[in-house]
Amino acid sequence: MNWTLKTLLVFLVFFFMSLQAFAQGRIVVVEISGAINPVVAEFVTDEIREANQAGEELIVIRMDTPGGLDTSMRQIIKGILNSTVPVATFVGPSGSRAASAGTFITIASHIAAMAPGTNIGAAHPVNLMGGGGDQSSTMESKVVQDASAYIRSLAEKRGRNAHWAELAVAKSVSISAEEAIKLNVIDLIAANVEALVLALDGREIKIDSTSVTLKTVDREIVYHAMNKRQKILDTISNPNVAYILMMLGLVGLYFEFSNPGLILPGVVGSISIILALYAMQTLPINYAGLLLIVLGLVLFIVELNVMSFGLLSAGGVISILLGSLMLIDSDDPAMQISKTVLVPTMGVFIAISLGILYLATKSQRHRAVSGVEGLIGAEGVVKEELNPVGSVFIHGEVWNAEGDGKISTGKKVVVSAVEGLKLKVKSASENE
Repeated sequence: MNWTLKTLLVFLVFFFMSLQAFAQGRIVVVEISGAINPVVAEFVTDEIREANQAGEELIVIRMDTPGGLDTSMRQIIKGILNSTVPVATFVGPSGSRAASAGTFITIASHIAAMAPGTNIGAAHPVNLMGGGGDQSSTMESKVVQDASAYIRSLAEKRGRNAHWAELAVAKSVSISAEEAIKLNVIDLIAANVEALVLALDGREIKIDSTSVTLKTVDREIVYHAMNKRQKILDTISNPNVAYILMMLGLVGLYFEFSNPGLILPGVVGSISIILALYAMQTLPINYAGLLLIVLGLVLFIVELNVMSFGLLSAGGVISILLGSLMLIDSDDPAMQISKTVLVPTMGVFIAISLGILYLATKSQRHRAVSGVEGLIGAEGVVKEELNPVGSVFIHGEVWNAEGDGKISTGKKVVVSAVEGLKLKVKSASENE
């Protein structure tokens, strides 16, 4: 009986130890790599919500971003501020940065860490919010004040250097990881996620009115990536990809209108246009630029039906060029169209325009080869003797003709005029 009790007790001890081990939360690592857009915001906030529901120990946002959209940034920050699971933002690996919107997210996190060789800052709101050069000085001042107050409130909530945070917004100040730790902008420097996890063990984190002591040693570290849908949408939301899709769509529609019935260019063009329009919902688009690009397509299509000798095509190229330069309404390099994409694309459109202009000029110089105009000066053969009326064979057809004298069958003649359905001809030997 004693052995049975002892065995039962040992079993229960191991059982409860197993339950405790199973109940221990994990460390969830999510990654932001690239511009912060609505797709990235959806991914990060979903991961924060699921980690809270699962009772995980810690959420680590490993970040390398040049910035992004204000709305997406604020969505992520709201997720962090309302999380009951501590969130650590880690700017890494070495060579990464947390610029613009990334600075706000780092400041808002429960724990802020950076890898050696990284930098943080340059959070000017004109870049962040996509105002570009169209904002008035008064509006820009309001935006700067609003962003300054926002980042100051975040820094004060986390006990970080609020003065520097304001400078990052107002003066676009940027500092290295080593400077950030000295200025109390971040909490620690770590080489990688594993080193960060070890350094955080036993650290006390304040979440609202409660304090939580992290237990990160021997906890499972899981890396969560975007699902396939999010990866596709994130790729499409890239300004360069969106621009290429739009140009591909315009070219497809142009070929479909110029050669009705090809089908494939129209289908590919329509799909590309729809995907580009989706991406533009996530980007700071200047609609004047978009309308100029659409106008350029219209001018190319009109060129197919109106002989302007290339002038409409030239106008189309200029319209698309100006529209492309105006399309993205942001000074943030992360949200702009790369010159390596813009220049070749415009080169193709200029080449098409020059080709159309060349063909139009060439066709203008050539003599007409069909219709009434094409008959003038054409050479034929007498089929029925002209005396002076008879018939001639010309352009594969038999025409009634009137000569300037008697011309025998089989002789060559040249058309001098067309009167209704009768040709005026003269002997070809007279022109020699």
